[in-house]
Amino acid sequence: MTEQGPILRVFEVRTKPGAADQLLQNFSSTSAGVVQGQPGNQGYFFGRCVQGGANAVLFVSVWKDLEAVKERFGDDWQTSYLPAGYEDFIEECSIRHFNMAGGWHVDMP
Repeated sequence: MTEQGPILRVFEVRTKPGAADQLLQNFSSTSAGVVQGQPGNQGYFFGRCVQGGANAVLFVSVWKDLEAVKERFGDDWQTSYLPAGYEDFIEECSIRHFNMAGGWHVDMP
C-alpha cells in the first residue's frame, strides 16, 4: 500500500479579463471559509501566476489525507467546488489532487 498524505487540492483558474483581483479577494474570504476549520484541513494558500498569466490564479488547500478531502467535498470531490457568484469571474477551471507523502518540507518564517 502506498503511503498517503498530506494531500494538496489545487484549484486552478483562468479568470475572465479583469476579474483576477476580485476572485483573489473572494479566495481570502469565501474560499477560505469553505476549508478553514474543516476536519482534516491543515491550511490553504492562494496567488497569481508570475509568468505572464495575469488571469491565472490558484487556490490550494492542504489536507491530512484523501479521506478528509472526500469527507469535506463528498461524492463530487473530484469536481471544482464553486461558491455562488464565482462563475461571474471564471473563464475555465480545474481541480487536481496531489499526494505529498513522497516529500513534504516547508520552511516558513
